[in-house]
Amino acid sequence: MKKRKEIKRAARERLAGGLFGNKWLYMLLALLVADLLFGVISSFIIGIIFVGVFAIGIARTTLDVARKKDEKAQLEKVFSGFTDNKLGDNVILGLLISIFTFLWSLLLIIPGIIKSYAYSMSYYIKIDHPEMDASQCITESRKLMKGHKWQLFVFDLSFIGWYIVGFLCLGIGVLWVNAYYQVAKAEFYRALIGEEDEVTAIEQKVE
Repeated sequence: MKKRKEIKRAARERLAGGLFGNKWLYMLLALLVADLLFGVISSFIIGIIFVGVFAIGIARTTLDVARKKDEKAQLEKVFSGFTDNKLGDNVILGLLISIFTFLWSLLLIIPGIIKSYAYSMSYYIKIDHPEMDASQCITESRKLMKGHKWQLFVFDLSFIGWYIVGFLCLGIGVLWVNAYYQVAKAEFYRALIGEEDEVTAIEQKVE
């Protein structure tokens, strides 16, 4: 498992070009559109139904950028949760994660937080294994996150400073930070499953 600094550095490299580089801006735009649309849908009671659908789209967008499948974030991929022929599965996955997290939170806040981290890789797993149903994705996420929940919690905490700076920039800077965080989280998943870039793997063999 890579160290936190290595994962965050890899994310910045995927968004090469600096804070105002094309990749970073495309990712910002993709996430902004998804957030705005989901915000509109969430104003209705049916909003909870589409949590998993949008989460899948965002996860696929960021994971493809992390894997260098796209030179820039593809806006249409944000909506791929609607068009990947797995709409029903995506809806059920989002609902189950929300329900399970809520039920654990009824016990105390901390169990709910712990479980939310246990389920946090479910959407990435669904993308890599579309044949799995919702319960299988959640189970695999729990297995994958065993021994790594605290690591991801600290990883999330490491972005607090970035978000504070973003808020100080009239709140607009948060958009850039969110793009960075989402790609970094996709890199965290790649590190968990031991996925490496071809160049990195070759360099390690040489060493």
